[in-house]
Amino acid sequence: MDFGFSEEDDAFRREVREWLAAHVNSAPDRRTWERTLGAAGWIGLGWAEAGYGNRTATLTQQVAWAEEYARSGAPPRSGHIGENLLAPTLIAHGTDEQKKRFLPPVAAGEELWCQGYSEPGAGSDLAGIRTVAVRDGERYRISGQKIWTSLAHEADWCFVLARTEPDSRRHHGLSFLLVPMDQPGRIEVRPIRQMTGTSDFNEVFFDGAHARVAHVVGGEGQGWRVAMSLLGFERGVSTLAQQIGFAEELGRVVRAAEETGAARDPVVRALLVRQWAELRTMRWNALRTLGGSEDPGAPSVAKLLWAGWHQRLGELAVRVRGAAASVGPADWSPTAPYELDADQHLFLFSRADTIYGGSDQVQRTIIAERVLGLPREPKGVV
Repeated sequence: MDFGFSEEDDAFRREVREWLAAHVNSAPDRRTWERTLGAAGWIGLGWAEAGYGNRTATLTQQVAWAEEYARSGAPPRSGHIGENLLAPTLIAHGTDEQKKRFLPPVAAGEELWCQGYSEPGAGSDLAGIRTVAVRDGERYRISGQKIWTSLAHEADWCFVLARTEPDSRRHHGLSFLLVPMDQPGRIEVRPIRQMTGTSDFNEVFFDGAHARVAHVVGGEGQGWRVAMSLLGFERGVSTLAQQIGFAEELGRVVRAAEETGAARDPVVRALLVRQWAELRTMRWNALRTLGGSEDPGAPSVAKLLWAGWHQRLGELAVRVRGAAASVGPADWSPTAPYELDADQHLFLFSRADTIYGGSDQVQRTIIAERVLGLPREPKGVV
């Protein structure tokens, strides 16, 4: 993996990004982009063996596609939650009917998904969720609140972890439900404004929302097992593609250091070299664990590595620019949203990297308990 790019490569990628930014910059555009990818057979690579994907692709070919997609500067995927999280979970735990119903629309880019896990009182401590689902004939009625739900404002469906057994505690009595989002009056989505001025995350309120009993994945009361299996799919091919984006960002910071003269500072040079070396290490680690499922600590190690690395890169990005990093790309107006350049957005957004998807503290607890066999952390002790 070469982290240096020629001027010709940079110019080509800038042209691609500018075209995509002009043509794929709204929710309808992104949905059309997903359908375009699906029609061309680029969603669900490797599912063909299960009978539901588009193209047949080896793991190596999937990595090559994901890396080239990221390297081209193509837009972030609206369908990645359905493709990379839900689909592998259904292939592993779903019934034949569930696979036939949900996998083809994901592969075609027709249905978008969001993830209903975290709650205001149960974010990193997922076993503490309080959203309940009460069975009513062949349906469940769901009540509760989810938070930090990415793309909920665009999603057609949400996979929801809810408590289906009354008076159950912790990881017992949970179920993994597939819930349609188009339920006016029963589901409300409220965007969460972030420091960057954008709203990628949402609060989702369920007030008697319906989910079919036939859409429980893995069986009633088996939600924790299914949810933990899903979290294991968050590493692998997508991690390697993520690192291509990281390499692009690092290259931009290196160029800024050269332009501002910050690269002459031996401390800055040492920090840049550290970022480069750690990114190479993350790639080797991702390749080492690619396709593996026997290492319970691998997802947590990967999350710890990239979250801290990306946050430090954001800090370095503004450091090399000095005072200029505090000046926005456009004149400020009290009546218009403020604007950020790429480095400012990187700095502010990466503050959350060590929190969302399981905080650093939780990842270390998982490694301590599940890998090292240390005593479990006491729960409910003040």
